[in-house]
Amino acid sequence: MPGAGSSAAETALRLALRALSGFALGLVLWRAATPAYDRVLAGFAEPVIRLFERPPATRLYAEGSRVVVDRADFPSSSDRPALPVDDLTFDVILLLTLAATTRGLFRDRAVKGLALSCGILFALHVAALVLAVESFYATQLGAWSTATYGALARNVWATASHFWRLAGCFAAPFVLWWALIRPAGSDAPARGAAPKGSRLRRKKA
Repeated sequence: MPGAGSSAAETALRLALRALSGFALGLVLWRAATPAYDRVLAGFAEPVIRLFERPPATRLYAEGSRVVVDRADFPSSSDRPALPVDDLTFDVILLLTLAATTRGLFRDRAVKGLALSCGILFALHVAALVLAVESFYATQLGAWSTATYGALARNVWATASHFWRLAGCFAAPFVLWWALIRPAGSDAPARGAAPKGSRLRRKKA
């Protein structure tokens, strides 16, 4: 039927435009907020890392799109390594792209789902930065790494960090959207759809 085909095309076009709008908004917010966001991440990740240190030695601070790793036991003349952080946090763009495709996104439940998803994603970003620092300690500092981390610990930290970068940062937005945002917005009626009650009454008539 021509009408059905036209309606499906319009629906697909609206979906694509919403996804494009969400992507553009996410990209702009991510690029603009990255310097401040990285400082916040470093502030939260540092005490987590120091919990596992005896004595606590790690200091983290943001510099551009990287987080600089400093330690109290680093020689004063040595360079301070800097880890890239933008590849740990860009998945917020994917989350906002998916959220924008959700019908009824601005309903109360969907907004709460989006806020909760962003909060969980922030916690995952803190964890990802902790993994990145620990993986660097375990594998990139030569004899110190070997003396401080056992073979199992080195493999665990490195594998966990690589898993986030290669798979976790893509999977997390999909899981959050599917579990927390999509169901909350799915109750919204489609544009032009008649309420269920009116359809029933029309059939009876």
